[in-house]
Amino acid sequence: MATISSDQPIPDVSAMRMAIAVSTYHREVTTPLLEGAVEAFLHAGGDRRHLSVISCPGVWELPVAAATALDRLDPRPDAIITLGCVIKGETSHDRWINQAVCTTLAQFAAQHRIPVALGVLTCDTLDQAHARAGGAHGHKGVEAVAAAAAQVHASRSVHWGDTQ
Repeated sequence: MATISSDQPIPDVSAMRMAIAVSTYHREVTTPLLEGAVEAFLHAGGDRRHLSVISCPGVWELPVAAATALDRLDPRPDAIITLGCVIKGETSHDRWINQAVCTTLAQFAAQHRIPVALGVLTCDTLDQAHARAGGAHGHKGVEAVAAAAAQVHASRSVHWGDTQ
C-alpha cells in the first residue's frame, strides 16, 4: 500500500482501470479533489493510460457521467470515482441534490456491480469544503480512490469457501 499527503493508505491499483467523474461547479474545490485523486491513483501504482476523467457541470450530472464512463470505456473501468461539492444555501436545494445523487449512485453501483466511490462534499460553507479538499480535515479525493481500490480488491477476492 502507498500513502500520500493525507496519510490515507491506498491499495495497489497497478492492475486497475478507474474513471473519475468530476463536477466543475465549485471548481476551486473540485480541482484539488481531482488533483488529489489522480495523484493517489498514480502514487499507488496506477497507469495514466488506465485513468479517464469525465467532467460534468454539476453534482446533479454525476450519475450520467458515471453511466457514460461505463458505456463508453472499453474495457470497462474497475471502479468509478465521483467528485463534487454542494454547499448549503438559503433553500433546501442542497438536501434534494445530495439525496437524489447519492441514492442514484448507490443504485447504479449495485445494479452494475461496480464500485462507485463518493467523493462529493456536502458542506455548510466553502471553508468546510476547502478543509476537506486537502486541508485540515483530510482529502476526500484521495479517500475516494482508496475506498474504490479497496472495494475492487475485496470484490476480486470473493470465492466459495470463505468462512471468515
